[in-house]
Amino acid sequence: MGERIALAGRDGAPFAAYHAPAQEARRGGVVMLHAIWGVTPHIRELADSLAEQGYEVIAPSLMDAADAEFPAENLTPAILDDRMAMGKLTGWGATTLPRVQACVDALEGPVFAMGFCYGGTTAWLAACRCQGLTAVSAFYGGDIVAYREETPRVATILHFGKTDALIPMNDVEAIRDAHPELPIYLYDAGHAFVAPSGHHPDSARLALLRTLQLFQRSGGAKGEA
Repeated sequence: MGERIALAGRDGAPFAAYHAPAQEARRGGVVMLHAIWGVTPHIRELADSLAEQGYEVIAPSLMDAADAEFPAENLTPAILDDRMAMGKLTGWGATTLPRVQACVDALEGPVFAMGFCYGGTTAWLAACRCQGLTAVSAFYGGDIVAYREETPRVATILHFGKTDALIPMNDVEAIRDAHPELPIYLYDAGHAFVAPSGHHPDSARLALLRTLQLFQRSGGAKGEA
């Protein structure tokens, strides 16, 4: 349904993204931020799914060169160390915000953001630092705790798995203590419960439902196709 497109940040630096146009009456735009693996088949399928519900989706490649191919697999354990090193160099998404901002700028409003794992932390940073967003939903962002002193500028919700071995509940509580007003949802699941690698159907369904409800409450009603 969607296709690869080329975009550039405000500094002119090029990058690739996956673009899925809205397939019915438009509800708004969504910037979808990937996990450490990149713009995987799962991310592209999820973008297509939201497009079928009326959202125009752009999923930027946050870390890779503009000419790098999108991953053919959802999970490639052999390159995990390299991907994690790349993630660390970006401050777990902080230095990728010009790409995120370029995607926000490319979409007609209202514009929402959602992100998973690495992209969950990036989504949190976008909520705090980017301009033009209306609401943000961040899924199991492992390094949100490191940026917990920052405050989202827009309506934001967070999702974590109760049995996530990568994100201690102490970290979740530290975020809650810093932002007692923030909706933080806990699920009977582990890490990556929306993704194929850790998929927990009930948790994924509920978290995505809450995300779409947030977007709808924040201005994502059906508009012109």
